[in-house]
Amino acid sequence: MIDIASLKVELESRIAASDTPADILKSKEFRELYASIPTLAVDERKEFGQKVNELKETIARAVAKRQEQLSAKELPAIDITAPFDVNAAMPALLPSDQGTIHPLMNEIETISDIFNRMGFVTEESREIDDQYHMFESLNFPKGHPARDDWDTFMTVETDASGDPLIAPAHTSTMQNRVMRKYHDNLENNQPIAVIVPDRTFRNEDLDARHEHTFYQVEGVYVAKGVHAGMLIATLQAFLEEYYGRQLEVRVNPFYFPFTEPSFEFALSCPFCDKQGCNICSQSGWIELLGCGMIHPNVLKEADIDPTIYTGFAFGCGIDRLVMMKYQIEDIRHLESGKLDFLRQFSA
Repeated sequence: MIDIASLKVELESRIAASDTPADILKSKEFRELYASIPTLAVDERKEFGQKVNELKETIARAVAKRQEQLSAKELPAIDITAPFDVNAAMPALLPSDQGTIHPLMNEIETISDIFNRMGFVTEESREIDDQYHMFESLNFPKGHPARDDWDTFMTVETDASGDPLIAPAHTSTMQNRVMRKYHDNLENNQPIAVIVPDRTFRNEDLDARHEHTFYQVEGVYVAKGVHAGMLIATLQAFLEEYYGRQLEVRVNPFYFPFTEPSFEFALSCPFCDKQGCNICSQSGWIELLGCGMIHPNVLKEADIDPTIYTGFAFGCGIDRLVMMKYQIEDIRHLESGKLDFLRQFSA
């Protein structure tokens, strides 16, 4: 019978000296060990088989440790202070005034500040989420064709139910969570008032107004007696504060599964004074956000009684807000990393 203890010492020694340690897990010694098990007496097989499995686990750990050592040896240390050009001389002192806050981050702070002064709290979204929060909690049943409209990026990873995880196409994925988190506000006669500014992803056809990666701010307000007039007034007040002037707005009926009634909220195009241009697709208006009264099914899913409470929600593209504020002709500039563009906002 093969001496497992001696074999263990021999294999560990070979691993320590090997540059391809994984090959040792496939060595003939293991094949011989497993082949010998059926030749043993019945009462010896179980104990011997357990020892063989323990040996393989021990050797697998030794292989993993050796591979980590080899990887660490192969990777050179990274000098984070090095200049981009490896041939350039190291400056005596790296300037501390280089680098600025991205314009989108600046505007998110501004947007949050306005809504905070209006009584809303700010929450963060997430960049990978499950389909329940993306769809089902928002009144998109499984298999519903309305899901196709969101051009969602799916991942190979799955949730507990086996459905692919997703890169959220809207910050509405947080709507159910924030209503549950602040549910006690309603019991204390306080509204649920939350905004969620964060990054979202869609399989878009890229053009001057559409990007596959962009920022969106979700707004949720729930209390007793909330109506559509309060929604329009809230958005009007926010936009006029954000742009610093009175605005011409347009509200059209629309369809979203998670609101009823639903609206599209548009501003007159600042690039052509409503005459029509390529930025507004010759319409004279730029559709800025979707909004509406929260659907009773969505309230129920968050354990809120729709016979007692009502609420509104809206989702607004932050990139488009910024684009209109600074008359940026192409939304893709914001994610381009072009320094000549970004430096305009660094002053």
